[in-house]
Amino acid sequence: MARIAHLSDVHFGANDAKIVSATEAWLQQSQPDLVIISGDFTQRAQVEQFREASAWLNRLRAAGMRLLVVPGNHDVPLYDMIRRFVAPLRRYKRYISNDLCPWYEDGEVAILGLNTARSLTIKDGRINHKQMRMLRERFAPVSPNKTRILVTHHPLFSMPIGKGGELSEAVGRHEDAVAAAIDAGVHIALAGHFHCTYAEAA
Repeated sequence: MARIAHLSDVHFGANDAKIVSATEAWLQQSQPDLVIISGDFTQRAQVEQFREASAWLNRLRAAGMRLLVVPGNHDVPLYDMIRRFVAPLRRYKRYISNDLCPWYEDGEVAILGLNTARSLTIKDGRINHKQMRMLRERFAPVSPNKTRILVTHHPLFSMPIGKGGELSEAVGRHEDAVAAAIDAGVHIALAGHFHCTYAEAA
């Protein structure tokens, strides 16, 4: 059975170095078949923060790990308005990955990552109709025996956060996105963004 490690929201620039170091050591010891990181590599999309994140990813790769990554809303500049709207993910592409919708497939799993970070939504995310078509098309030829996994930064549906039972925001166009995921036969949806652990079986 494939072993997958899912990480998210490292936020270099506001990170705890001890947690990053311990996580890196645990990954090197565990040696999962794939490490999925679902966005927010940086706190404010600054060059130095991306360099730190890139160095961390390179250490994981040097240790023999295969990675699948997608950007988060914090990887889009917040205060640099020109860069935010003209080239929101240029630094992400330079330092992290040029592929905003990565695909991984082996004998047991098929995994698609989709970029939900947008310039206009500030902290919230969206999935567009082109991505929904991609979702359906990429999984269409996949063997029914394989586990199908979708990775986004923003969750596809609302989930409980905090102690008061309030619900989080779902990704924009979430009803259409969930319908596309069902059509594609997705078994597992992985996301980050809200900094809490939550799992639900359909």
